[in-house]
Amino acid sequence: MSRVKDVLSAASRGILDSLRGFFLIFTLDREIELQRSLKRETKSKIIRRAQMTTPSTSKEKQEEPRILHRTLQCSLLNGGVFCLSIFAFNGIILPLIEALLTFSFSFGGQLNAAQWVWSWTSPVLSATFSTLWILPLFVLSKFVNCFWFQDIADAAYKYSRGRPQLLPSISKMIADMLFSMVIQALFLVQAMVMGLLPIAVFNGLLSMLHMCLLYSLYSFEYRWFNEGWELPKRLTHIENHWPYFFGFGLPLAILTSIPSSTLVSGNEARPTTKANNYPLRLFSPVVALANTIFNRTIGRSRST
Repeated sequence: MSRVKDVLSAASRGILDSLRGFFLIFTLDREIELQRSLKRETKSKIIRRAQMTTPSTSKEKQEEPRILHRTLQCSLLNGGVFCLSIFAFNGIILPLIEALLTFSFSFGGQLNAAQWVWSWTSPVLSATFSTLWILPLFVLSKFVNCFWFQDIADAAYKYSRGRPQLLPSISKMIADMLFSMVIQALFLVQAMVMGLLPIAVFNGLLSMLHMCLLYSLYSFEYRWFNEGWELPKRLTHIENHWPYFFGFGLPLAILTSIPSSTLVSGNEARPTTKANNYPLRLFSPVVALANTIFNRTIGRSRST
């Protein structure tokens, strides 16, 4: 019973931290600016006491973007493209295909046959759309917006924890980022496959669990990257403490919202580590697949 209580407590803590980020993002800019003003004031006093000239801080203000501004940019780009494409597919293309199918079968009085054909055509079309459009768009947006997302995460991290501790080499950082993109793309495919399992309710719950963990990885990754955590450590941490990260990603998975606002809560959150006795190795299949892909491509090119 205590184990169930720990799982529910961790999931509730994750939900609260995720929701807190939605509101924190509107006030964090003001708090960061107040912190900078106090630092500048303290520095100015020290300089005056040492009888030195005060350096200009205008460059610092111009170089560091505001979190809310960056968040709106990411939201408009990602949310606009994703939402419009999904709305067009579900609200226009699918109903149009269904209407044409029903119209074509209506001449022979075979409406039941039209409904039967549509019952398996609709899932196939949805899966095809997700694979050929949503998945590549997800990877592309991950690559294009990584700099904007990193600005948001860096500002939040500096405010709460100080200077980031990145990976030791640039090549290691690039390799880690590319491997992470592959893992996330494959894990998204795995979530789609779980949703297509012929098991009522259970397939939806499995797919939801995958999406919650994926959103949590997507949100916390920038913080852990700034702490110098490599990808295997990031994935293991999510698998070991899955109740919290399930709760953290649940609001985003339900509302199909935009991940940029959770970047702040991912930097500010304090993940609970109580319910870690039953890790879920959901990332293990895609990690093994990604390792196989990299070994057969990059490993082979290096050996030749």
